[in-house]
Amino acid sequence: MASSSTAIPDGNPATAGRGEDEPLLGRVGDASQQEGRGIQFNFVIGTAVVAQAGIWILTATVWASIFLHPLNLFSPHPLLNSAGILLLTQGILVLQPTHTQEQKRLGTNIHAVLNGVAICALITGLIFIEINKFGHGGTHFESPHAILGLITSIFLIIQALVGITQYYTPNIYGGVNNAKKLYKYHRVSGYVVLTLTLATVAAATQTDYSKNVLHIKLWAVLVAAVLVLAGVVPRVKKQKLGL
Repeated sequence: MASSSTAIPDGNPATAGRGEDEPLLGRVGDASQQEGRGIQFNFVIGTAVVAQAGIWILTATVWASIFLHPLNLFSPHPLLNSAGILLLTQGILVLQPTHTQEQKRLGTNIHAVLNGVAICALITGLIFIEINKFGHGGTHFESPHAILGLITSIFLIIQALVGITQYYTPNIYGGVNNAKKLYKYHRVSGYVVLTLTLATVAAATQTDYSKNVLHIKLWAVLVAAVLVLAGVVPRVKKQKLGL
């Protein structure tokens, strides 16, 4: 989830010690939305194309492995989860380049919608796998994949609740000034959650069902995950993390 556009005064970031125009890696302005340019370009600005390649490869790998086999009650779990991670990634990419009040406001609303749909997909995927396990008497939350998935889901829900409330209802924190103190922590935790979701997919390749039926390769998931992070991390804005 995003931080509030009310957190930082409007203005030219280049005149304030580079400010939000300076990415973690690269030159000033490399990962910033240009004035007057549509927000849709945020999905491919700078290293975003690398992240897009990674997340689409990951999603296509999962979906192909599912549809190459007969569909069953388990099938919605990886389909929905991979779609959810795809949307989470898009939610990050669309918001990262924003720096003016107007850009932030629109970016935050799109970010919230994408993340909201993503969380619904992920929770529904979790429900399907639990229904499937109850149906054949399977074990629950015992494999590294299942445990990591549960931990990630809990963190993701907390992340979403904090993001929504700090932006749309800051008064519950005692006002905007108090709410915006959480923004940098929310951003950092967002990147941690994204990493956890990718790790969960990697762990899924080591389950018996993946090894014996789906045959999703660990190396393929790791390559895709590295591409996602290699595209997302360089666009992180130093000032937004308090650096």
